[in-house]
Amino acid sequence: MILLNFIKSPGAKKSATFPHLDQRGNACGSNFSACTFSTFLYDFANVVADVVDSFVLASSIRRWKFFAGLLFLLFSIPTFANINQQIDQAIHQHLQSLMNKQAAEKNWQGMRLVLANTPLTNTRQLAPCPTTIKVSGGNATKLSRQQLTLECSNSTKGWPIKVSTDMQVFLPVVISTAVINRGETIQRNQLQTQETDIAKIQRGFYHRTTEITGMGAKRRIRANQILSPDLIDQPQLIKRGEKIKIIANRDGISASMPGEALEKGGAGEVIRVKNLSSGKTIEAKVLEMGVVTSTY
Repeated sequence: MILLNFIKSPGAKKSATFPHLDQRGNACGSNFSACTFSTFLYDFANVVADVVDSFVLASSIRRWKFFAGLLFLLFSIPTFANINQQIDQAIHQHLQSLMNKQAAEKNWQGMRLVLANTPLTNTRQLAPCPTTIKVSGGNATKLSRQQLTLECSNSTKGWPIKVSTDMQVFLPVVISTAVINRGETIQRNQLQTQETDIAKIQRGFYHRTTEITGMGAKRRIRANQILSPDLIDQPQLIKRGEKIKIIANRDGISASMPGEALEKGGAGEVIRVKNLSSGKTIEAKVLEMGVVTSTY
């Protein structure tokens, strides 16, 4: 305001810095061009000229006001920047600590956060906090946007404040390197990890290739697709038509007999098998590769 009053003072006079641009009218139109840029330079130059002329003609009191306004402007800019830096650092430390606990529980490695903070309170009039800023709020299981409250223990002017933070959590996740067909056993060379923002993954993900190597594909998987649990089947320990061993346990007596799998199956799954000794079809639970146990 001091600077504006100084410029608008009676001592200020117009200076036609670019006389050839004085008659501008609306020739430039609405689109930005060399013409509109020249117009901008013309206006800017006239403002500068007004300040210089006003300063030359001003009294010593008005010159002092000019310097006071200039010094206030110069010192307020770094103060505002320091407050925002304080806020950003406090939020990053709080959310990093929150997500580190989540990472430890799930055994995640290589996690990286990217934050974009939007104060919901005007911080231009905010006094710097002389102590550590206390941050509350945030949810490690509900990623993306976080609603936070920041407080200063000394209760200085403008505190506490509310901040909305968009949080991106980057983590190596497993993707396919090639097409994997339905029913196919997934091999290690068909997988790799890629850093991805897990806040945007809706169906879940795998963090390590060892988690799904040897398992089956429930449906066709595209190349470079993020692998989620709904795409993965248990490893097929028994294939349809395969000759198997059927184990029967009854009253403490165990017996085994040859059989044939009528369905494929993974560990713990119940499938139909044919007892080759009796010719009967029974249901049996898959124990391990090539071995089932009768369910009766």
